[in-house]
Amino acid sequence: MGASDESDESNVERYESANENEANEAEHAIDEQDQEQDVPSDNESEGANGNDSEEKNDSESENKKLTKKPYQLSLEKTEDFNAKLRKRGVIFLARVPPRMGPTKIKQILSDFGIVTRIYLEPEDKAAKKRRQRATGSKSGGKRYKEGWIEYEEKKVAKRVASSLNNTAISNQKGSVHYGDLWSMKYLSKFQWAHLTEKVAYERRMREQKLRIEMVHARRENQAYSNLVEAGKVMDRIENRRKKRKVNSSSATASESNGDAARKTRKFKQTKPVSDNSDKRAKKSVLGSLV
Repeated sequence: MGASDESDESNVERYESANENEANEAEHAIDEQDQEQDVPSDNESEGANGNDSEEKNDSESENKKLTKKPYQLSLEKTEDFNAKLRKRGVIFLARVPPRMGPTKIKQILSDFGIVTRIYLEPEDKAAKKRRQRATGSKSGGKRYKEGWIEYEEKKVAKRVASSLNNTAISNQKGSVHYGDLWSMKYLSKFQWAHLTEKVAYERRMREQKLRIEMVHARRENQAYSNLVEAGKVMDRIENRRKKRKVNSSSATASESNGDAARKTRKFKQTKPVSDNSDKRAKKSVLGSLV
């Protein structure tokens, strides 16, 4: 009996210890799962860091765009540029031959020096219409009246103007400009800014004239429309008066016709009783009462 009891107790203790080990292992597994859920993996952490870095880069680039400083010219650079502008010389071209544009002039005059800028004034629309009417053709290309050529150095501009003035543009007989002469003059103390001011002033004056003409045209149109409306009103009034006259004449004619068609009746009336007869009757009645 004693041996059997001891074996039973040992079995119970083994069973309890096995249950405790299983419970500890289960708790340990649960703790590991919780830790895995709480702590992100390496890939996830790298992805999050990459997204954060991209967002930071985007924000930094936006800040740079917003806080971009404007380009500032130094005083030395501006002084050097103004000095270069003062050294430049301008030639006035009094006549631009037909079939010659800015590119052609620059190509010819660039052989004598560096040409910085060219401006050619086109012909007026009225002159173009007169030319087309005289020639009988609407083609012919764009033509220019006069022009200005700017050289990089004044000396070159003076030499070109003095040497090419009143000389032939081309000596080749097959050339389009054979027989045409240069007509140019060097403009002393003239700068390109004066030309830009002149062109801007002419443009403003032209716009002002167009604005004034538009105002006058609007006023004339408004006055004409008012006169048209007044004429329509007067026509309506005259039509109403005519209708009234026609209606009144028709009414009078119908009344006259109705009166003629009616029959006049005469009634015989009795003679009225005289006042003396009334007095006599009153006396006889009063005498009988007394």
